[in-house]
Amino acid sequence: MKAVQPQSLRHYTLADDDLEFIRARRRPHNRFGFTLQLCALRYPGRLLTPGEVIPMEVTRFLAAQLGLKPDDLAGYASREETRHEHLAALRDLYGYKMFTGRGSRDLKVWLERTAETARSNEDLARRFVEQCRATQTILPGITVIERLCADALVAAERRIDARIAERLDDKMRSRLDALLTETADGSVTHFVWLRQFEVGQNSADMNRLLDRLEFLRAMALDRTVLSAVPPHRIARLRRQGERYFAGDLRDISGDRRLAVLAVCVLEWRSAIADAVAETHDRIVGKTWREAKRACGARADDARAALKDTLQGFSNLGSALLEAHEDQVPLGDAV
Repeated sequence: MKAVQPQSLRHYTLADDDLEFIRARRRPHNRFGFTLQLCALRYPGRLLTPGEVIPMEVTRFLAAQLGLKPDDLAGYASREETRHEHLAALRDLYGYKMFTGRGSRDLKVWLERTAETARSNEDLARRFVEQCRATQTILPGITVIERLCADALVAAERRIDARIAERLDDKMRSRLDALLTETADGSVTHFVWLRQFEVGQNSADMNRLLDRLEFLRAMALDRTVLSAVPPHRIARLRRQGERYFAGDLRDISGDRRLAVLAVCVLEWRSAIADAVAETHDRIVGKTWREAKRACGARADDARAALKDTLQGFSNLGSALLEAHEDQVPLGDAV
């Protein structure tokens, strides 16, 4: 058990009913031990292990509520039967149950269902522990939890692969598998060619993107094949497709291979469409900037020409005024 923290005090605060059950134990160390077992079942939700060291903060907190001294815990469970008797009483009084029988089967079903939305073994294990606490199921050992979660995640992955593959007809399956064998330019497969894209800068880049987008749209794969598939699962399948070469994917089992290919086709189609739009914006932006620079250069030239013209008019006006003041004929002034 961990040291008592402020947010965990509610797990170790005893109610009047708790104190009534506890006081039914005759000896101080049995009352103390019964209390510790009760608190361990509430949080973290497991059994106390023989010889487990209880943090002093917990011992003092419980002793203060029981009107006992921390030293009164010494000697608890010198008889193994005492611990078993207390556990049986706690299960009877509070409804706690072991991870066995129907309860374990129900939790395993819940675990398999929840595994599809879990992002990692750690995430699933955390949810499993919370569900055990909610159902007052005593936690199994950590190795059991890790194995259950790992098995559930693998099973969930296979179900998702099968779910995607089942939505593909024979024609679409053939088209997807052909990506791994047919070549785009005689050197790389269509699969590798399709994933080699990035936002472009010019019309040549735009044409390369449009070629790929046209190819993917011609496959006519409907995005509904990914319905009810969590986004992080889709992202994981895409990463796998972008990490493997065509030969590696050909060696993967059928459902997994088809799931990866289907996800890549749909995700790349969206990504390339976004790249086309951004490339268009870059080309238009570049054209606009070049036009602005050209317009600015012409404006600068026009201003310079206008300045020269105005200067010429100014010089002419000055000459005319001087001629008028000196009564010089206009023909001689200019």
